[in-house]
Amino acid sequence: MAHVPHASDCPRLRFLIRTAIPTTTFTPMSHPLSPKDRMKIPRQPMPEEPPCERAHHFLEVNRGLDAAVAQREALRCLECKSPRCVSSCPVGVKVREFVGLVVAGDYLGAAAKIREDNVLPAVTGRVCPQETQCEGACILGNKGESLAIGYLERFVADYEIRTGQTGLPARAPLTGKRVAIVGSGPAGLSCAGDLAQHGHEVTVLEALHEIGGVLVYGIPEFRLPKDIVRGEVANLERLGVSFRTNVVVGPSVTLDELMKEEGYDAVFVATGAGLPIFLNLPGEHLCGVYSANEFLTRINLMKAHEFPAYDSPVYDCRDRDVMVFGGGNTAMDAVRMARRLGARTARIVYRRSAEEMPARAEEAKHAHEEGIEFLYLTAPLEFVGDAQGRLTSVKLQRMELGAPDASGRRSPVPIPGSEHELPLQVAIIAIGNRGNPLVPGSTPDLRTTRHGYIIADPESLKTSKRGVFAGGDIVTGGATVILAMGAGRKAARAIHEFLVSGSW
Repeated sequence: MAHVPHASDCPRLRFLIRTAIPTTTFTPMSHPLSPKDRMKIPRQPMPEEPPCERAHHFLEVNRGLDAAVAQREALRCLECKSPRCVSSCPVGVKVREFVGLVVAGDYLGAAAKIREDNVLPAVTGRVCPQETQCEGACILGNKGESLAIGYLERFVADYEIRTGQTGLPARAPLTGKRVAIVGSGPAGLSCAGDLAQHGHEVTVLEALHEIGGVLVYGIPEFRLPKDIVRGEVANLERLGVSFRTNVVVGPSVTLDELMKEEGYDAVFVATGAGLPIFLNLPGEHLCGVYSANEFLTRINLMKAHEFPAYDSPVYDCRDRDVMVFGGGNTAMDAVRMARRLGARTARIVYRRSAEEMPARAEEAKHAHEEGIEFLYLTAPLEFVGDAQGRLTSVKLQRMELGAPDASGRRSPVPIPGSEHELPLQVAIIAIGNRGNPLVPGSTPDLRTTRHGYIIADPESLKTSKRGVFAGGDIVTGGATVILAMGAGRKAARAIHEFLVSGSW
């Protein structure tokens, strides 16, 4: 077996780890290992809570790397001259530079380097699908496993939290310009951070009682602790961003009122895709059938997972049969939450095969480990209830993949005679969402698509209404946290140019 370099093999590495005292500056240094030796280091695994334990509590599944393991992983970076990982990151994090700072033991400097482009590093280090973005483009993946960029990002962000020394970017002198951001999800927060750095007065308006949008009401505690989100919001406040909760833009205050009466010079609409799509099947009206949005929001914001301390109005999963219909990350979140709430059986029902399932591989792996059953190539036909209107079972049909269409995709087709029925008391629909209708519905001169998404220029994110920009899921439909943040950064650049030039 080939020898794998370790810190103890290299005096320089022993020195780096022993003297990993955070500094605020970083002087470039020669790498302690040759490229050949770096490629011999295996990707470092993420420590996890044991499946048999975590399936019964809401603590974070991934525990994070320690300093020695993080430095060993960082040593794997080949320091590409034209790093594809950077161009594949929607917010353009300078991966090579921040990883080099980890190698040098300057963890605070590494976190500050990330914050130049990403105002939510502790969030994206946990929930960003790096395997299809920066890590997916890593050259190490050509012959082995890519650099664990997400693990390293989380490590330095958590180190920053532990030390209480956040390297916030500098803020330009105040411009006197005011911007309202509608929605406090990842697109809104990213835009707010960039605009504040330009010196503009930024206020984020949130309809619910806690800031964070999908980060707090859509992602479970075991994947993204709420305190992590609250900490990043506090950092934005330190940067000068203001927040207003319980403000439902549309019904309570319109875009025209924000601009004409409250004096905002520009508005960025980042309300997300919060209108759930249902299956349109018989029996979908029964008590016990939920959208994933409702299910996760009630649990996350109303503390249903802390029953009986909080007696939240969410259907009881304990000792009941639960099915989640869908195969994305939201479906994984919902079914794993149901498992933790004491479901007798917790199943994913997906009409395609495992290969087509869009959920992150890590989320599906965790679900399998926690005892979730996957019913692939299966589709629901009807929900069945009792005389009181409560869900009691579901009729299903097995599917098979048909011939490829023009795009090469194989669509599922029913297998005749495969209909069957299973007991079911809780059904959670997680097949996607459409654009939040509140802002478009109250703004007649704001153009939308037939599905309710706001039409915005793909480069400038300008809408049909002067001074109003839109981005994230309300424009593109449901996507990832990091893609929404990329839209927020793009909007910030366009809004800043508009505020400076006045041209539309």
